[in-house]
Amino acid sequence: MDKNWKFHLGNSADPAQDFNYGIANLFAKTKKTSQTPIDESFNDTGWKTVQLPHDWAVHLPITFSQNEDQLSHGYRPVGGLYPQNSIGWYRKKFLVPAKDSGQQFSLTFDGIYRDSKVWINGIYLGSNFSGYLGQSYDITDFLYFNKANTITVRVDATQFEGWFYEGAGINRHVWLNKTQNIHVDPQNYYAHAKVEKTSSLISLEVPVLNGGNKVKTGIRIISELRTRDGKVVARSHPAEIDTLPAKTVHQVKQQLEISHPKLWDLDHPYLYRIVTRVMVNGKLVDQYFIRFGVRDIHITADRGVLLNGKPVKIKGTNIHQDHAGVGTALPDALQYYRIQLLKAVGSNAIRTSHGAPAPEFLDACDSLGMLIVDEQRLLNSGLEYKGQFERLIKRDRNHPSIFLWSIGNEEGDIQKSSIGKRVAQDLLAVQNKLDPYRIATYAADLGNVYHGVNEVMAVRGFNYRVDYVHAYHKAHPEQAVLGTEMGSTVMTRGIYNTDSVRGYVIDQDSVYPWWAGTAEHWWQLCADEPWMMGGFVWTGFDYRGEPTPFKWPNVNSHFGMMDLCGFPKNVYYYYKSVWSDAPVLHIGQQWNRKGQEGKLVNVWVYGNAPEVELLLNGKSLGRKLMPKYGHLEWNVPYAAGILKAVGYLGQQKITDSIVTTGPATKIGIQSNVDHLNANGKDIAVINLTALDISGRAVPDANDRLLFSLAGDGRILGFGNGDPSDHDPETSVNNKGSRRLFNGHAQIILQAGNSASSLELKITLNGHTQLYRIPQID
Repeated sequence: MDKNWKFHLGNSADPAQDFNYGIANLFAKTKKTSQTPIDESFNDTGWKTVQLPHDWAVHLPITFSQNEDQLSHGYRPVGGLYPQNSIGWYRKKFLVPAKDSGQQFSLTFDGIYRDSKVWINGIYLGSNFSGYLGQSYDITDFLYFNKANTITVRVDATQFEGWFYEGAGINRHVWLNKTQNIHVDPQNYYAHAKVEKTSSLISLEVPVLNGGNKVKTGIRIISELRTRDGKVVARSHPAEIDTLPAKTVHQVKQQLEISHPKLWDLDHPYLYRIVTRVMVNGKLVDQYFIRFGVRDIHITADRGVLLNGKPVKIKGTNIHQDHAGVGTALPDALQYYRIQLLKAVGSNAIRTSHGAPAPEFLDACDSLGMLIVDEQRLLNSGLEYKGQFERLIKRDRNHPSIFLWSIGNEEGDIQKSSIGKRVAQDLLAVQNKLDPYRIATYAADLGNVYHGVNEVMAVRGFNYRVDYVHAYHKAHPEQAVLGTEMGSTVMTRGIYNTDSVRGYVIDQDSVYPWWAGTAEHWWQLCADEPWMMGGFVWTGFDYRGEPTPFKWPNVNSHFGMMDLCGFPKNVYYYYKSVWSDAPVLHIGQQWNRKGQEGKLVNVWVYGNAPEVELLLNGKSLGRKLMPKYGHLEWNVPYAAGILKAVGYLGQQKITDSIVTTGPATKIGIQSNVDHLNANGKDIAVINLTALDISGRAVPDANDRLLFSLAGDGRILGFGNGDPSDHDPETSVNNKGSRRLFNGHAQIILQAGNSASSLELKITLNGHTQLYRIPQID
């Protein structure tokens, strides 16, 4: 249901500009539409056609404001100060074949930011307050089978939920679900595996729903465990329901036993399929399946995380749903791309800060082998937020990647109070009821403080305050300890002199806010402590909003080990050197410094070689021993040429070099895929690197690029990682422009629906290059 929606901005302050919403008495009668967009006959031909996921805020111009909430949201003109940009209306028409009459239908919105109201054929379905957690609506009673049906959605992004860029709009998928009257209720389906030495017993809770108006008899349910290639390796005993009254649910419990299962782990994330078939009087009426990983996870206070019996140190990152060019409307393939970048650095876990992630993000983590802390939006046990937590757990609990729930983040004074403790106990009771095989944490920005929320948590989460970790553990050895936010060094990729005018910070692990610390400091404190579970870096990627330490003209953060496009900063290589098994050596500098001859340049070298030698134009500047979990530094008198590092790993040598280059004359073009699937959804991430006449990467190139796309596809968005770039990030008629930022830029292409080629034209300083990528069925 993602294709070809109609979209138009409304207005939160002026009903006349909001299609009379707020004046028309829409809720006085069922199907009272009063010539608003809720009316089926409303003329939306002048509205813009958009594809989902869609974030309208990323298309708005960056606008300066003194307001701190606008600053923290990246200066996009959405929110209470901008009523003309804070309401969005969506409409879509669709047909249902007459032969499907008598079946059950529902609409599922995976996520709308935020405070949405939904109608179908002029009839109000309901609302969803959350900008992160989706909602489903039963539409069976309201459908037409002889003419088009009309969905109308009003989205109100006036009120923020977070303190970071959150976008605006239907920024996740929409699904039309069709079932027979007798079917499995997917929102309450639950699977859990108990792993023994040579076998696994999978327990299922299968809710069978009769959505029809008649009593049904003779219902049989059988569940199977299937391999990737479809082979059945376990089958349940049939469950019989003699009689199921109309509009009721019957809970069936079944078991699947498998010998010598392939276990899901970080390096081999094997996924089975659990298939549940429902038959009525011998006829198949429903078949529901989930992907399922058989694995065993325990968290202990003395050994941390045990995955399938083996200790796993958490090498994690926090990330927001946000990427260059697309805002919060990430295509599925971009979710996979970002997780693969994190896997490449050696990361094995992600915390979904600070709210429910997209379901497709969790699917990607299941497939790629990434552990997840799944976080509730707020520490709140009121009706709204307790309900959100229940929906979150039910939605996500069958994912093998999730190893821990989080009930909230940094809640000020309440986290230290008896109120906070009672709220936490209430939320934990919900979690224990719905998912008793996992435990929870809470991300506390507190030092050695036990009173309040921390009293009742099985896992004490530390947001920074790392110097208190050992004392806390000594005082409370019964609790596991996890760094829920660690590091928070601020760095701008490719910058080696702090620039307070442009808002750039030196690209070294050295500058951080008062509450934070360096990457090296936190990792050195926890790496060799078996009781310390590990931690989550703040953050894996830069994100829009929350600029630190500067404000305007910054429009996004500097916290990431990668920038908003996913281009690595120097600290990326520090983490790779201590997190991965790959040989790593990296010089954290650039060597284009004309006019600085003879001046000392501070050169950082990261790596996991025990000894490193640095050479300038072939002359040794000395060998040094690499500190454990540290880095090396040299102060080098600048001379143009080649600065080379040699790492000595026993008999093996590894090298890294930086060179003095000429100006950028062409572009190196690299795609993450060699073709696109012609499905209208697939993407190619095109990474651009400035090259000189000799083909060497130019690390300080900031030249402007012009580009255009021909063929059945579109430029979805583009960026360069510059936290102070205010240029548009989206194309007009498949044409765009962006500066390189310190040698790099990125274009994201989205496939069309025909088996043909896309041709990307890129122009640098009058020189044009062509790049073709095929699309296949």
